[in-house]
Amino acid sequence: MSTALAPQALAQLFTDARSLHSFSERPVSDELIQQLYELQKWGPTAFNGQPARYVFVRSAAAKSRLAPALSAGNRDKTLAAPLTVIVAYDTSFHEQLPTQFPAFDAKGFYDSLPHLIEPGARSNATLQAAYLVLAARALGLTAGPMSGFDAEAVDREFFSDGRYKSILLVNLGYGDSSQAFPRGPRLAFDEVARVQ
Repeated sequence: MSTALAPQALAQLFTDARSLHSFSERPVSDELIQQLYELQKWGPTAFNGQPARYVFVRSAAAKSRLAPALSAGNRDKTLAAPLTVIVAYDTSFHEQLPTQFPAFDAKGFYDSLPHLIEPGARSNATLQAAYLVLAARALGLTAGPMSGFDAEAVDREFFSDGRYKSILLVNLGYGDSSQAFPRGPRLAFDEVARVQ
């Protein structure tokens, strides 16, 4: 039976975690990138579908390709981050469902209702992006997710065949909290939820 995580772990994942815009110069190693994926891939999704696709942008050449698609407010911090992940979804993700979810013909489900493929891909890849953020925090990284970019420009540059569609950018590294803004408030439970 599972037990609740220790308060220190909960703080690292949630209550003390911040989306910082400044990072130390310490690089994110290939081994840590692999470990990050191996951890986050276990998060639950519908039909065990895994539509998310990732491009880990680290080199100066790759950053220069990403730069024109960034909003003015995200450009400097993204170019300075040790690593930026482009999270996209695979518009044909359902083709892998026979091996990912053999208990049910989920591919046939999507084949018979093709208008559900894109929303299913987008929503589950968004879940996977959230798991990426939590896995990064669990491994001691700071994660800064962003939607301020031109997705069509990113897709033209990094996914030219049109199969993958970008949904989010996540800056990763070892955060520098010395320049952090005060943490923003969160809505209270009774403002957003009810139990019936």
